[in-house]
Amino acid sequence: MTFVTKLSFASGDRDVLAETVQELKTTLERKGAECKGPHATPAETVRVPLYKQLRAGDEFSPWSYSVYKRSMEIHGADDIAREVVGRDFPDSIHVEVEVDQKKPLGHRRD
Repeated sequence: MTFVTKLSFASGDRDVLAETVQELKTTLERKGAECKGPHATPAETVRVPLYKQLRAGDEFSPWSYSVYKRSMEIHGADDIAREVVGRDFPDSIHVEVEVDQKKPLGHRRD
């Protein structure tokens, strides 16, 4: 069975995100892993209300910021995927990992 490791990255710092994901892709290609991505999604603008007191009422202008997202998939290469997932990413990047198990076509379980 083949494993597909899906990596999702989110950050408010577009430059650090782009640099980190590109560096990761270069590393994966150098090690011979099959990699799809990075895929970018449109930036999401998050608006946070700011109140003048601890209760709702008088407000300041909301604080808004953009969140940038990228995703990648590593097919097979379980040892390389494990190494990638275990590395330290910059604090400004949120990383989510999902592992799917794929069965070969025509494979039967008895």
